[in-house]
Amino acid sequence: MPKIKTNKAAAKRFKKTGTGKLKRMKAYKSHILTKKSTKRKRNLRKATMTDATNVKNMKKILPYL
Repeated sequence: MPKIKTNKAAAKRFKKTGTGKLKRMKAYKSHILTKKSTKRKRNLRKATMTDATNVKNMKKILPYL
């Protein structure tokens, strides 16, 4: 059985927490920031957990995480 390759793009974007959940940063924080409120931009800075509907696919492309 050959080794499974890790998807490097995903590996750079997701980290595993101590409980085994996947942590990610929020999107929409890179440009066109003038029309976004300060509160919205502040909330986009925080990390969040990956949604449960995506976890199965993420585990497949990140087999050694």
